[in-house]
Amino acid sequence: MLCAASFVATKGQAQEAKDSTHLYTIDEVVVTGTRHATDVRHLSQTVSVVNRKKIEQSMQPSLLPVLTENTPGLFTTARGIMGFGVSGGAAGGISLRGLSGGTARMMVLIDGHPQYAGIFGHPIADAYQSLLADKVEILRGPASVLYGSNAMGGVVNIVTRKMLEDGVRTNLHAGYGSYNTLETELTNMVRKGRFSSVISGSYNRTDGHRNDMGFEQYGGYAKLGYDITDNWNVYADVNVTHFNASYPGPVSAPLVDGYQRITRGVSSFAVTNHYEKTSGAASFFYNWGNHWINDGYTPSAGETSQDGRFNSRDNMMGVSLYQSTQFFKGNRITFGFDWFRYGGQAWTDYVSGENAETRSGLVDKHEDEIAGYVDFRQDIGKWLTLNAGLRIDNHSRAGTEWVPQAGLAFHLSHSIDLKASATKGFRYPILREMYMFPPQNPDLKPESMWNYEIAISQTLLSGRLNYGVNVFYIDGKNLIMALPNPNGSGMLNQNSGKIENAGIELLAAYRINKDWSVDANYSFLHMENPVIAAPEHKLYAGGNFIKGRWSVSTGIQYIAGLYISVGKNPVTEKFVLWNLRGQFSATKWLSLWVRGENLLAQKYEINAGYPMPRATVMGGINIHL
Repeated sequence: MLCAASFVATKGQAQEAKDSTHLYTIDEVVVTGTRHATDVRHLSQTVSVVNRKKIEQSMQPSLLPVLTENTPGLFTTARGIMGFGVSGGAAGGISLRGLSGGTARMMVLIDGHPQYAGIFGHPIADAYQSLLADKVEILRGPASVLYGSNAMGGVVNIVTRKMLEDGVRTNLHAGYGSYNTLETELTNMVRKGRFSSVISGSYNRTDGHRNDMGFEQYGGYAKLGYDITDNWNVYADVNVTHFNASYPGPVSAPLVDGYQRITRGVSSFAVTNHYEKTSGAASFFYNWGNHWINDGYTPSAGETSQDGRFNSRDNMMGVSLYQSTQFFKGNRITFGFDWFRYGGQAWTDYVSGENAETRSGLVDKHEDEIAGYVDFRQDIGKWLTLNAGLRIDNHSRAGTEWVPQAGLAFHLSHSIDLKASATKGFRYPILREMYMFPPQNPDLKPESMWNYEIAISQTLLSGRLNYGVNVFYIDGKNLIMALPNPNGSGMLNQNSGKIENAGIELLAAYRINKDWSVDANYSFLHMENPVIAAPEHKLYAGGNFIKGRWSVSTGIQYIAGLYISVGKNPVTEKFVLWNLRGQFSATKWLSLWVRGENLLAQKYEINAGYPMPRATVMGGINIHL
């Protein structure tokens, strides 16, 4: 719904307000929330946008840190200077308004295609690198009408890069800094007539700020596109990430031999059409992953080396069809169809003990989801837009789910927009919850929730000042949680959880002059039942300065009421982080950059038992040819 714009002045560019905003200007066009390109003022739901300019200014190899800074209500966990990892002690969990992607309640998309792991159902944070993104759109609130299960709490849609004008462009980003950390990215973009391509590769590594916390990552992305006619386009892309990570365990109980080798891949093929009154796409996507994990052991607890190594291969494929049509003035109806198939195989290879050189299966299953949906938008005069949607979703095991949503957007005088919405989100149980590891339960039912929201936004001073306020209330039921087994001993996953969250989100941005701009966002979250990695207070305030060859940006982030453990003895964290980034253009093709993080040297934790590094510094070069 409402997000304020942040403007960064760029000398000599008439489109500076649109091109450099890290959220959106009042007439920003977005695709998340409707499938087709839509003026954000007509949407009744909340969409934030982080564009390529802001991603490049962050100088981060991963997308998650910049999303955390610039999106109220969104928080991502971290455990070190680089790398998130998986399994025990892993970070990279995405939380939005108290709903976590680690429990498959948040969905990450690449060009509208779901990206979660087929067995575990959650996003893999290390696969979302900055080299991919032209911009990132975050829909804050349920998006199940368009995207189905796992979009219960919201979606993060990575819109991939593309070349718009004829020519060849090559960029190299390289940096080195604290804890022997290296980051590199090389990208080549080509457009000639109707053909376009993007090819990008990266290599990142660090020793980490603790022993046994090394991380190494290789990434590659390629996208080829061809405009068949002025109205039809075809493209194909592939993205592959491999990383090796070690994890040392909590400081109170150091872990030995905690190590993982992970490969994630994404590929898609799509045909799109764009006419004056209709647009749509037909696409096929396939995601895959290979995982090898040694969970290690804790000598201080009397443990010895693990006998087995966890392995899994998962995949997800799908077909997505939609067509959006304007039947008469002010009207837009989108019809869509989705088919997803996801699952995989997991097993343990025993390498020692009496079961050495044997294999034990854990799960080998696939499930299907098929759905149809309709999204309706109608402008009533110049002052009101009506939005409504309905999805009918059938799961091969769980049955049929009906998913409605509705909202209003009022366009008032003095550039004021007032919006209200009620949206339903849901999530099917994932394979791990049903079939893998105690307390698995194959009889689980879907989770569901309603999100109610009101927002107001306004643009003042000829577009130089923007502000906005969101108020929301979340009511959820049937959440899956481990409870004592009513029919036996031990614990059992059960549909007994409830969620009742409420909060407020504020944004403001002011372009002072052509050189200076400032922006801020704040979110307050009240949780009836607190969860990990969802801060009660989250504030970010930043400033940008661009003049001649110099570019400097800085920001302060304040976090309070962050639960790092819950239960009988909950533990919360509070901290302030100061980051500073600067760049100097030495020539037309060479610039020098530096990035400092946690410059106040705060001592804090986001994952319990994993202290974050104190002040860190990175520096390097950017070459543009």
